[in-house]
Amino acid sequence: MNVLGFGPGLTPAFPSPPVSAQEPSEVITQEAGIRTPAGRSLRITPLVGEGDLVAQGAPVACLRDAPQVQLVAPMPGRVARISLQPGRKLSEIVLFREEGGDVMQHDVADTSTRVGLRKLMQAAGVWPWLQRRPFGGMPPADENPAAIVVMAMDTRPFAPDPRQALAGREAAFSRGLQALATMSEGPVFMCQTDGAPLVGPDLASDNLHIVKAAPRHPQGAAGFQVHALAPATIETSVWDIHAEDVAALGELLDTGILPMTRLVRLAGEGLRESLSIRTQPGADLRELTLRIANPGAHRLISGSPLDGHEAHWLGPRHRQVTVLPRPPKGKPPHWFVSALTRSGLPRPVIPTAALTQAFGAALPAVALVRALSSGDDEMAMKLGALSLLEDDIALVDYVLGGEAHLAVLLRGMLDRVQAEFAP
Repeated sequence: MNVLGFGPGLTPAFPSPPVSAQEPSEVITQEAGIRTPAGRSLRITPLVGEGDLVAQGAPVACLRDAPQVQLVAPMPGRVARISLQPGRKLSEIVLFREEGGDVMQHDVADTSTRVGLRKLMQAAGVWPWLQRRPFGGMPPADENPAAIVVMAMDTRPFAPDPRQALAGREAAFSRGLQALATMSEGPVFMCQTDGAPLVGPDLASDNLHIVKAAPRHPQGAAGFQVHALAPATIETSVWDIHAEDVAALGELLDTGILPMTRLVRLAGEGLRESLSIRTQPGADLRELTLRIANPGAHRLISGSPLDGHEAHWLGPRHRQVTVLPRPPKGKPPHWFVSALTRSGLPRPVIPTAALTQAFGAALPAVALVRALSSGDDEMAMKLGALSLLEDDIALVDYVLGGEAHLAVLLRGMLDRVQAEFAP
């Protein structure tokens, strides 16, 4: 087990009330929405109908092209609505909570092999928690990664501390890490901030590497860790997963039941107080923030203020809810004033130290911005863009004042490369 370390970065500050010192309480919302993780829309086959009663952890849908990969219910409840887009692409499946419902238990007898573990992860709902690079989204059902990066750190503003999420679950975390090691012929990197290692030296895995990184953003963004440790290419994919999900996998292997709550931070300028709670994926953001929001109109954001998006439900991989005051609508300026004060061409990107630090000093900032802005996909790939996703470079857009839209340009580049080169 090796210990590595690096890195620079920035510490963006956003206003928010202080976090309550009380222990995180469990809050299961009365409604929850099941959506596919960020990435390409997925074609699904519903396994339940509206009005059906489902147990926690029971499958409610499967991928149309890979039926063994299932989406599961985050709580016992009744199916209220199934919304599909054209092409049978999932929009959302809404559940109403049913008190005292059943919890599904899985057979974990045959999980010592890669085939058995893969089958369990896909059937129990763990597979959508994995994120693939390049291109994003969950991995194909039969893929074997070149490496796996476990994120036991998160440097985004208001992010909950993964150490708090893992407190008391050390054995389950170690069990989950050992299981993940069987899914890859390559190394498993466990990234954490400086401090005591989150796993003991007796962990029986020769290919586990502990990486200690600086507590500044974007060191806690998985893409920059992937780029530094095991760069993704078109031929070699790399997976990343949050440490709390690894602990949940360890508990699944021990008990046959997948825990469906996670540590989530509620923060932002629109709240009277910030809280850490434990809630289910797909939780109703309105219910979570109802009693602690300030009066007035708000923006409910699933995710951080840097890379989150307005939403009704907590995203499948999100562990933050940000509440911001909605600015009042002002009268739009006269078109002639707009013409005089705003250029019709994109504003130039000025090389600064902040821009370099926003890329973690890990990639050539100016060259990569130029490649993405000009649509030079080949150069962007050479510079390491295949290891990145939109949330990794959200800090860059923030440093550039939101004018560059590099996240949108990166997604366009990834989509073009995937359509042209990926099998």
